Amino acid sequence: MAVPVSELQKINPSSLIELFELELDATLHGSAFTYRFHAGTNALSTNGNIVWNANTYSVLPIEVSGFEYNGQGQLPRPTIRTSNLLGSITAVLLSVNTTTPGNDLAGAKLTRIRTLVRYIDAVNFPGGTNPYGTPDPTSKFPDEIYYVSRKVSETRDVVEFELAAAFDLAGVRSPKRQCIANLCQWVYRSAECTYTGTDYFDENDKRITSSANDVCGKRLSSCQARFGTTAQLPFGSYPGIGTFNG
Repeated sequence: MAVPVSELQKINPSSLIELFELELDATLHGSAFTYRFHAGTNALSTNGNIVWNANTYSVLPIEVSGFEYNGQGQLPRPTIRTSNLLGSITAVLLSVNTTTPGNDLAGAKLTRIRTLVRYIDAVNFPGGTNPYGTPDPTSKFPDEIYYVSRKVSETRDVVEFELAAAFDLAGVRSPKRQCIANLCQWVYRSAECTYTGTDYFDENDKRITSSANDVCGKRLSSCQARFGTTAQLPFGSYPGIGTFNG
Protein backbone atom coordinates (compact mmCIF):
# COMPACT_ATOMS: atom_id res chain seq x y z
CA MET A 1 0.00 0.00 0.00
CA ALA A 2 1.06 3.63 -0.35
CA VAL A 3 2.22 5.78 2.54
CA PRO A 4 -0.98 6.68 4.47
CA VAL A 5 -2.16 10.26 3.91
CA SER A 6 -2.68 10.62 7.65
CA GLU A 7 1.05 10.12 8.20
CA LEU A 8 1.99 12.76 5.63
CA GLN A 9 -0.46 15.26 7.15
CA LYS A 10 1.18 15.17 10.55
CA ILE A 11 2.89 18.34 11.76
CA ASN A 12 6.17 16.45 12.08
CA PRO A 13 6.11 13.27 9.95
CA SER A 14 9.10 10.95 10.08
CA SER A 15 12.01 11.59 7.72
CA LEU A 16 11.88 10.72 4.02
CA ILE A 17 14.11 7.88 2.84
CA GLU A 18 15.15 7.82 -0.84
CA LEU A 19 16.54 4.60 -2.32
CA PHE A 20 17.61 3.54 -5.81
CA GLU A 21 17.81 0.22 -7.67
CA LEU A 22 19.74 -0.13 -10.93
CA GLU A 23 18.90 -3.37 -12.77
CA LEU A 24 21.11 -4.56 -15.61
CA ASP A 25 19.78 -6.48 -18.60
CA ALA A 26 21.69 -9.69 -19.36
CA THR A 27 21.19 -9.32 -23.11
CA LEU A 28 22.54 -5.76 -23.10
CA HIS A 29 25.05 -5.77 -20.28
CA GLY A 30 26.14 -9.39 -19.92
CA SER A 31 24.69 -9.56 -16.42
CA ALA A 32 21.32 -9.28 -14.68
CA PHE A 33 22.86 -7.89 -11.49
CA THR A 34 20.93 -5.33 -9.44
CA TYR A 35 22.79 -2.48 -7.71
CA ARG A 36 21.05 -0.98 -4.68
CA PHE A 37 22.20 2.32 -3.21
CA HIS A 38 21.20 5.53 -1.46
CA ALA A 39 22.76 8.98 -1.36
CA GLY A 40 23.92 8.77 2.25
CA THR A 41 22.07 11.96 3.20
CA ASN A 42 19.21 10.39 5.14
CA ALA A 43 18.62 11.15 8.81
CA LEU A 44 19.61 7.65 9.90
CA SER A 45 23.27 7.84 9.05
CA THR A 46 25.71 9.97 7.09
CA ASN A 47 27.92 7.09 6.02
CA GLY A 48 26.05 3.79 6.52
CA ASN A 49 23.93 1.38 4.55
CA ILE A 50 20.14 1.10 4.80
CA VAL A 51 18.13 -2.14 4.82
CA TRP A 52 14.71 -1.99 3.17
CA ASN A 53 12.51 -5.02 2.63
CA ALA A 54 15.52 -7.22 3.63
CA ASN A 55 17.67 -5.72 0.83
CA THR A 56 20.80 -3.71 1.63
CA TYR A 57 21.22 -0.33 -0.06
CA SER A 58 24.85 0.80 -0.02
CA VAL A 59 25.78 4.39 0.63
CA LEU A 60 27.03 6.10 -2.54
CA PRO A 61 27.64 9.82 -3.08
CA ILE A 62 25.06 10.72 -5.73
CA GLU A 63 23.05 13.72 -6.81
CA VAL A 64 19.75 13.39 -8.67
CA SER A 65 17.52 16.04 -10.21
CA GLY A 66 14.75 16.52 -12.73
CA PHE A 67 12.15 14.08 -11.40
CA GLU A 68 9.49 16.78 -11.32
CA TYR A 69 6.43 16.69 -13.60
CA ASN A 70 5.46 20.13 -14.91
CA GLY A 71 2.00 19.20 -16.20
CA GLN A 72 2.72 20.67 -19.63
CA GLY A 73 2.94 17.35 -21.46
CA GLN A 74 6.72 17.03 -21.48
CA LEU A 75 8.08 13.92 -19.79
CA PRO A 76 10.85 14.45 -17.24
CA ARG A 77 14.42 13.53 -18.19
CA PRO A 78 16.12 13.21 -14.80
CA THR A 79 19.87 13.20 -14.41
CA ILE A 80 21.94 11.26 -11.91
CA ARG A 81 25.51 12.19 -11.00
CA THR A 82 27.60 9.78 -8.96
CA SER A 83 31.07 9.87 -7.49
CA ASN A 84 33.79 8.06 -9.44
CA LEU A 85 36.72 8.84 -7.16
CA LEU A 86 37.64 5.18 -6.68
CA GLY A 87 36.93 4.34 -10.31
CA SER A 88 34.04 2.05 -9.32
CA ILE A 89 31.61 3.39 -11.93
CA THR A 90 34.26 3.27 -14.64
CA ALA A 91 34.87 -0.38 -13.72
CA VAL A 92 31.17 -1.15 -14.16
CA LEU A 93 31.13 0.65 -17.52
CA LEU A 94 34.17 -1.25 -18.72
CA SER A 95 32.53 -4.56 -17.80
CA VAL A 96 29.30 -3.63 -19.60
CA ASN A 97 31.12 -2.35 -22.69
CA THR A 98 32.97 -5.65 -22.96
CA THR A 99 29.62 -7.29 -23.73
CA THR A 100 28.15 -4.42 -25.78
CA PRO A 101 30.82 -1.92 -26.91
CA GLY A 102 29.75 1.66 -26.31
CA ASN A 103 26.64 0.71 -24.33
CA ASP A 104 27.58 2.69 -21.20
CA LEU A 105 24.65 1.19 -19.22
CA ALA A 106 22.06 2.36 -21.78
CA GLY A 107 18.83 0.46 -21.20
CA ALA A 108 19.53 -0.29 -17.54
CA LYS A 109 16.41 0.10 -15.38
CA LEU A 110 16.54 2.62 -12.52
CA THR A 111 13.83 2.52 -9.85
CA ARG A 112 13.45 5.37 -7.39
CA ILE A 113 11.92 4.21 -4.10
CA ARG A 114 10.74 6.62 -1.41
CA THR A 115 9.37 5.77 2.00
CA LEU A 116 9.50 7.08 5.57
CA VAL A 117 11.83 6.13 8.42
CA ARG A 118 8.97 4.62 10.41
CA TYR A 119 8.48 1.92 7.75
CA ILE A 120 12.05 0.70 7.19
CA ASP A 121 13.40 -2.57 8.58
CA ALA A 122 14.05 -2.78 12.33
CA VAL A 123 17.59 -4.06 11.72
CA ASN A 124 18.60 -0.48 10.89
CA PHE A 125 18.27 0.56 14.53
CA PRO A 126 20.12 -0.29 17.77
CA GLY A 127 18.45 -3.18 19.56
CA GLY A 128 16.63 -4.26 16.42
CA THR A 129 13.59 -2.08 17.08
CA ASN A 130 12.32 0.79 14.93
CA PRO A 131 11.62 3.55 17.47
CA TYR A 132 9.57 5.59 14.98
CA GLY A 133 6.94 3.02 14.02
CA THR A 134 6.24 -0.44 12.62
CA PRO A 135 8.31 -1.62 9.61
CA ASP A 136 6.17 -2.13 6.51
CA PRO A 137 7.79 -2.74 3.08
CA THR A 138 4.49 -2.01 1.34
CA SER A 139 4.19 1.51 2.75
CA LYS A 140 5.96 3.66 0.18
CA PHE A 141 5.32 6.23 -2.48
CA PRO A 142 4.64 4.86 -5.97
CA ASP A 143 7.90 3.63 -7.53
CA GLU A 144 9.31 5.88 -10.24
CA ILE A 145 10.83 3.79 -13.03
CA TYR A 146 13.25 5.12 -15.63
CA TYR A 147 15.84 3.72 -18.00
CA VAL A 148 19.34 4.97 -18.65
CA SER A 149 19.13 6.87 -21.94
CA ARG A 150 22.78 7.88 -22.29
CA LYS A 151 25.98 8.67 -20.45
CA VAL A 152 26.36 12.44 -20.39
CA SER A 153 29.91 12.63 -19.10
CA GLU A 154 32.61 10.61 -17.36
CA THR A 155 35.62 11.94 -15.48
CA ARG A 156 37.86 10.59 -12.77
CA ASP A 157 35.64 12.41 -10.26
CA VAL A 158 32.04 12.14 -11.50
CA VAL A 159 29.91 10.16 -13.96
CA GLU A 160 26.59 11.62 -15.11
CA PHE A 161 23.69 9.80 -16.80
CA GLU A 162 20.47 11.00 -18.38
CA LEU A 163 17.33 8.95 -17.68
CA ALA A 164 14.14 8.52 -19.68
CA ALA A 165 10.72 6.98 -19.17
CA ALA A 166 10.13 3.58 -20.77
CA PHE A 167 8.06 5.11 -23.59
CA ASP A 168 10.37 8.10 -24.03
CA LEU A 169 13.29 6.09 -25.44
CA ALA A 170 14.50 6.36 -29.02
CA GLY A 171 12.79 3.89 -31.32
CA VAL A 172 10.10 2.94 -28.80
CA ARG A 173 6.43 3.58 -29.50
CA SER A 174 3.26 2.91 -27.54
CA PRO A 175 1.35 0.75 -28.14
CA LYS A 176 4.01 -1.54 -29.58
CA ARG A 177 1.49 -3.04 -32.01
CA GLN A 178 -0.14 -0.73 -34.52
CA CYS A 179 -3.92 -0.57 -34.15
CA ILE A 180 -5.58 -1.43 -37.49
CA ALA A 181 -9.35 -1.71 -37.78
CA ASN A 182 -10.84 -5.07 -38.83
CA LEU A 183 -7.49 -6.81 -39.04
CA CYS A 184 -6.28 -9.61 -36.75
CA GLN A 185 -2.55 -9.56 -35.99
CA TRP A 186 -2.31 -12.92 -34.22
CA VAL A 187 -0.59 -15.90 -35.82
CA TYR A 188 -3.18 -18.29 -37.20
CA ARG A 189 -3.72 -21.39 -35.04
CA SER A 190 -1.35 -20.04 -32.38
CA ALA A 191 -2.00 -19.88 -28.63
CA GLU A 192 -3.29 -16.32 -29.12
CA CYS A 193 -5.59 -17.30 -32.00
CA THR A 194 -6.81 -20.45 -30.17
CA TYR A 195 -8.41 -21.98 -33.27
CA THR A 196 -7.70 -25.73 -33.42
CA GLY A 197 -10.68 -26.97 -35.45
CA THR A 198 -10.61 -29.47 -38.28
CA ASP A 199 -12.59 -27.21 -40.63
CA TYR A 200 -10.32 -25.62 -43.22
CA PHE A 201 -10.74 -22.39 -45.21
CA ASP A 202 -8.98 -20.38 -47.89
CA GLU A 203 -8.05 -16.70 -47.60
CA ASN A 204 -11.56 -15.73 -48.74
CA ASP A 205 -13.12 -17.82 -45.97
CA LYS A 206 -14.36 -20.48 -48.40
CA ARG A 207 -14.49 -23.95 -46.88
CA ILE A 208 -11.92 -26.38 -48.35
CA THR A 209 -10.94 -29.99 -47.66
CA SER A 210 -7.14 -29.76 -47.57
CA SER A 211 -5.27 -28.61 -44.46
CA ALA A 212 -2.28 -27.78 -46.66
CA ASN A 213 -4.14 -24.80 -48.10
CA ASP A 214 -5.72 -23.71 -44.81
CA VAL A 215 -5.08 -19.98 -44.30
CA CYS A 216 -6.77 -17.17 -42.40
CA GLY A 217 -8.05 -14.02 -44.08
CA LYS A 218 -7.35 -12.04 -40.86
CA ARG A 219 -10.81 -10.44 -40.92
CA LEU A 220 -13.74 -10.59 -38.52
CA SER A 221 -15.54 -12.71 -41.12
CA SER A 222 -12.60 -15.16 -40.93
CA CYS A 223 -13.15 -15.47 -37.19
CA GLN A 224 -16.87 -15.96 -37.64
CA ALA A 225 -16.34 -18.69 -40.25
CA ARG A 226 -14.29 -20.66 -37.72
CA PHE A 227 -15.91 -19.80 -34.39
CA GLY A 228 -19.46 -19.02 -35.48
CA THR A 229 -21.37 -15.84 -36.25
CA THR A 230 -21.25 -14.76 -32.60
CA ALA A 231 -17.48 -14.33 -32.66
CA GLN A 232 -16.57 -10.88 -31.30
CA LEU A 233 -13.55 -8.77 -30.56
CA PRO A 234 -12.78 -9.41 -26.85
CA PHE A 235 -11.89 -6.17 -25.07
CA GLY A 236 -8.30 -5.78 -23.97
CA SER A 237 -6.58 -8.39 -26.15
CA TYR A 238 -6.27 -6.32 -29.28
CA PRO A 239 -3.93 -3.37 -28.69
CA GLY A 240 -6.16 -0.48 -27.79
CA ILE A 241 -9.36 -2.13 -29.09
CA GLY A 242 -9.62 -5.92 -28.84
CA THR A 243 -8.60 -8.91 -30.96
CA PHE A 244 -10.14 -11.56 -33.10
CA ASN A 245 -10.63 -15.03 -31.69
CA GLY A 246 -8.69 -16.57 -34.54
